[in-house]
Amino acid sequence: MTIDAPLCLYRTAVKPEWLDYNGHMNEAYYVLIFSKSTDEFMDYAGQDADYRERTNTSIYTLETHVMYLQEVSEGEAVRVETQLLGFDAKRYRLFHHMYHEGTGDLLATGEHMLVHVDMSGPKSAPFPDALMEKLAAIRAAHANLPLPKQAGRSISLPGERA
Repeated sequence: MTIDAPLCLYRTAVKPEWLDYNGHMNEAYYVLIFSKSTDEFMDYAGQDADYRERTNTSIYTLETHVMYLQEVSEGEAVRVETQLLGFDAKRYRLFHHMYHEGTGDLLATGEHMLVHVDMSGPKSAPFPDALMEKLAAIRAAHANLPLPKQAGRSISLPGERA
């Protein structure tokens, strides 16, 4: 199976109810789109609804950092490209780029740290071998992609310590 680098697993158009009082997509819906993109990645990696029910596991988001780069308006189509930056026995780190379908402009980025959870606790739990193998294959396919310049950023004002 060929693995795209990056993966393009989610596309949508901006809905009227997603607009804020400035007439642009509200910040919450950028996060929603990134969340849907993470769901698509989970399915692609083998953590679909059947897997979650069968194993009584899920994925929790530990941390998210979103950068809003350009506005987008009602009806405009966007796509999200997803890169697996890394993983360990219980976690993975995803990076999403949201692009305008028409212009190709980068609209926003989202970096996300997620953890595999045994729902009987709930508590963090190691990925099973089959999932580790799939994550390793995706990471290998993404190994030559550059690290996004927004990855690992923190929030601070000029002159402040981060």
